Amino acid sequence: MGKDVVIVTGSCGRIGSRVVQNLGDQYRIIGFELLKAFYASTNEELVPVDLGSDESVHQAFTHIRNFYGNKIASVIHLAAYYSFSDPAYSNYERITVKGTERLLKSLANFEVGQFIFSSTMLVHAPSLKPIHEESPVVPKWAYPRSKVATEQLIQELRGKIPAVILRIAGIYDDECHSIPIAHQIERIYEKRLEARLFAGNINHGASFLHMEDLVSAILACIQKRDLLPPHLTLLLGEPHTLSYDELQREISRLLFGKEIKTFSIPKGFAKMGSFIENHIPFIRPPFIKPWMINFADDNYLLDISRAHHYLGWEPKRSIKSTLPRMIESLKKDPQRWYKINGLH
Repeated sequence: MGKDVVIVTGSCGRIGSRVVQNLGDQYRIIGFELLKAFYASTNEELVPVDLGSDESVHQAFTHIRNFYGNKIASVIHLAAYYSFSDPAYSNYERITVKGTERLLKSLANFEVGQFIFSSTMLVHAPSLKPIHEESPVVPKWAYPRSKVATEQLIQELRGKIPAVILRIAGIYDDECHSIPIAHQIERIYEKRLEARLFAGNINHGASFLHMEDLVSAILACIQKRDLLPPHLTLLLGEPHTLSYDELQREISRLLFGKEIKTFSIPKGFAKMGSFIENHIPFIRPPFIKPWMINFADDNYLLDISRAHHYLGWEPKRSIKSTLPRMIESLKKDPQRWYKINGLH
């Protein structure tokens, strides 16, 4: 008997490639990507798909039907638009929202065991108390707004297809691969003045999740798909959240053997400084944009008890225990570490 078919959208991305590597021995993986990449895993067949095109999505599913039949065990939908430098909503709507709509309309003609959607914890309003799946949904910028719109669309269009919405914390791995953490490490490593300044409450923080823990949660969703409710939302993150100040102290201790003191500054002052930095001619604009200052000290503590209940899942790693590996990798080859983390 052949392996169950699993479709992974965005299969060559950072998360998608890890999912394919871990699931390929157990399932027949079909990867949906913009281009047929040369670096695809041997565990998958790549199908070029532009989620922004009706015709492209139609052709992809015609291929699926002709070569794999009408039955799909699971669709892991990871492809989406994401940019820290683009606060506008148009690209998020075109790719994330409308792309998902095209997928669901095509899947209506198949027998689908499960649709897994990668959302974000940022759909929730920040809170000083642990956030659970029923906590207020108040997206504060374009990325989480697009996820909320897509979650609602899935509920409307999924029909008989069971759906799992994964509201995921910030992802990292042993070499970092987390945009905010990498920039925080960079500022401290280069001993910049702004490394000691923070716009808001330094005792607030955000939950993170190791890549391997995310992959294990996705695998559990697929394996338990016949036991899950027809529509299930799960928060995925580490149960203990380090504050910004705790991260600062831990990073500086690992880099230099001593902790630095971080000073909280008013948001208005920080916005003015960020605006000036972003408009200095002939230098590369910094990571921090003025619009980000509003969210700098948002606080995200996650209650992951529902994921444990339905999946028997909980993280096996933590950001604190992984930071030494990140810093070791940086010290061993700074140029390589900067490159793989998109720093200059």
